[in-house]
Amino acid sequence: MTTKTWGPRGFAVLLLLTSVELVVFLEVSIVNVALPAMSASLSLTGAGLAWVVNAYQLTFGGFQLVGGRAADVFGRRRMFQTGIALFTAGSLLCGLAPDAATLLAGRAVQGVGAALVVPAELALLATVFTEPAAYRRAFGVWSAMAAAGAGSGVALGGILTETAGWPWIFLINVPIGLAALAATPRLLPPDRPGAGRPRAAGPHLDVAGALTGTGSLLAVVLVASELPVRGWDAPTVTAAVTGAALAVAFWARQPRHPQPILPPALLRQREMRAGTVANALVGASHVPAFVLLSLMLQDVLGYSALAAGFAVLPIAAVNMVTARTVVPWAAGRFGMRAVLAAGMGLLALGLTGYAVLLRPGAGFLTAVLPPGLVFAAGLPAVFVGSTASAVRAAPEEQKGAASGLLNTAQRLGAALGVTGVLLLSAAWTASHGDTAGGLRIGFAVAAGLAVLGVVCALAMSSARRPAGTAAAPAPERGAPR
Repeated sequence: MTTKTWGPRGFAVLLLLTSVELVVFLEVSIVNVALPAMSASLSLTGAGLAWVVNAYQLTFGGFQLVGGRAADVFGRRRMFQTGIALFTAGSLLCGLAPDAATLLAGRAVQGVGAALVVPAELALLATVFTEPAAYRRAFGVWSAMAAAGAGSGVALGGILTETAGWPWIFLINVPIGLAALAATPRLLPPDRPGAGRPRAAGPHLDVAGALTGTGSLLAVVLVASELPVRGWDAPTVTAAVTGAALAVAFWARQPRHPQPILPPALLRQREMRAGTVANALVGASHVPAFVLLSLMLQDVLGYSALAAGFAVLPIAAVNMVTARTVVPWAAGRFGMRAVLAAGMGLLALGLTGYAVLLRPGAGFLTAVLPPGLVFAAGLPAVFVGSTASAVRAAPEEQKGAASGLLNTAQRLGAALGVTGVLLLSAAWTASHGDTAGGLRIGFAVAAGLAVLGVVCALAMSSARRPAGTAAAPAPERGAPR
């Protein structure tokens, strides 16, 4: 099925795909406000609470590369369903967890499910919405739901924790997941004939490549998660060395394997290389902003966790409006490269505003809201600009792998960006005794990364027509973003 018009069926397909996207990214932040309640209920230590967050981030970031390739080999709809089933089962396990070990296991299962869902979902969007205007609008809604999930998690988590109890931040996913599983066969196109039953000469999953690639990514995310807390000790050094060794083995294997996890031809496309770098910079600039803003609101300005969550909600609201209106129009009028550059510029401006305005005693209307609105306007532009044209340019049989690569780059950028920003912020605070100053330094560094994103966007290859105004470009054309 392809969608040439924006009819009821296309809307239903988009609602299915993007609702799952919202829930997946909601889980990145929804647990934060519920951590004290979990600690009291399950006797979690400080390290245990950190792993409630990290277990999801680790598996979500580590399994997307193999998840993308699995979507190409076994079928996108099949992997979308498998990911939803795992995510739903993990959510149920978390919500019913009688102890800390069960909760952490459930969070890891959630992360694996999310890592399978997201690349398959992006590949399905590119397969279903083939008409250029529909494609732009679909990716606009997709970007809005991703950012809305990440931006509204703290507020929703606070409401559920205070009214129904912390298990419901997980149990609420179960009916959504079951509904998505029921709707998938009715709405999404079937997988191509033979998907999931590879012949000897056909595509199959490179098991050794999957193990080395996933292992190296898990190690990188683990080091990035633990380094701000532990520093360079025996576990982090061991993880770093192991990750480097596995990465070398992975990259040495890929050019020689007939069906690699990461097809080298993808990286030979300028559009894909640019998209990978852009996604890494998008993750490294916007994810640290949410962490720094939460710390600034609570540790410096004295907000409660719930109040801090509601203070971020305008970002989600503006994001959704911009994504549905301005971004699709701008992509069609100016091209994806211009959309990405403008979005990264707005992120840099908003982050600079935070760095300058957020000080002890700063008011919400004068210091928190104005930079937040600018930041919010840039978020959907960077999500769409860094992803949509790269997925469209990938060969049909490699769209899952392309989606996995782009999402992996963004998750790695986010993990490394948070680690670097928090380390620099902590170093400033330790040497100057100024928590607010350290956080402002962090915002300034994130703004600098966004400026690099502007440079990356402007350096991308150009073409005569904006991306998305014609059929999918041939690999050698490389439409602009």
